[in-house]
Amino acid sequence: MPAPERIPAGSVTTDPVTLLTHGELTVRGQIREASNAVLHCTVAHEGAEAACVYKPVAGERPLWDFPDGTLAQREVAAYEVSRATGWDLVPPTVLRDGPYGQGMCQLWIEPSGDEALLALVDADEPGEGWKAVGRAQIDEDRTALLVHADDPRLRRLAVLDAVINNGDRKGGHLLAADGRLYGIDHGVTFHAEDKLRTLLWGWAGEPLTEEAVEVLQALRDALKEGAALAERLAGLITAAETEALCARVDSLLESGRHPEPSGEWPAIPWPPV
Repeated sequence: MPAPERIPAGSVTTDPVTLLTHGELTVRGQIREASNAVLHCTVAHEGAEAACVYKPVAGERPLWDFPDGTLAQREVAAYEVSRATGWDLVPPTVLRDGPYGQGMCQLWIEPSGDEALLALVDADEPGEGWKAVGRAQIDEDRTALLVHADDPRLRRLAVLDAVINNGDRKGGHLLAADGRLYGIDHGVTFHAEDKLRTLLWGWAGEPLTEEAVEVLQALRDALKEGAALAERLAGLITAAETEALCARVDSLLESGRHPEPSGEWPAIPWPPV
């Protein structure tokens, strides 16, 4: 089945959340390489139309270390937290019924493909404008330095990942489009135990920016019992996961620094892309 026409996010003329929530979903194809069911769709409502991704819960593979909730719910929870930060690093995402039952529906972001965010370099130190992640094995006798861009948008995403406890921030989950950066695929997030695995370790141990501190302070207030964000998250993640989420925000504010790898498990997801 041919892939659907991918309509740029900027061409959506109505509120994307309204469009995703109430629009008619039409399946156009499937992403075969995904580990769970991921469907290309178009969504249309009151004359507006856009491309989107629909991931039905029925197509999820059970994860032994994430026994509670669903991947779809955690994807929506990640969007809700991202929206609360004001950074809008996660494309609009909703939980809704579709052709194959309840699932998450997310606005399709078409990458511009003209920005280098990650690289492997034959050097011991990153060049100007880059941050080192660590050595990567290229083949049996060769390693290279894995680096990511020293980009304020990536730095915000590193903070968001620390907040939502992202266990799978791979290079393929970074999309640059029209000058903006988006993170996708947040099904393994919000665990009550520390699960942070990411390629964005370049700022590990460094002080948080003033902007990040202000955002985290506002997020802490937004997570207070009875607040709108806390109420929305209550239907998506468990009480224990919400409590751990609040604790992570408090910990970041108390330390004032980006987290560092714990050393208790691989800090970089595999495969990294």
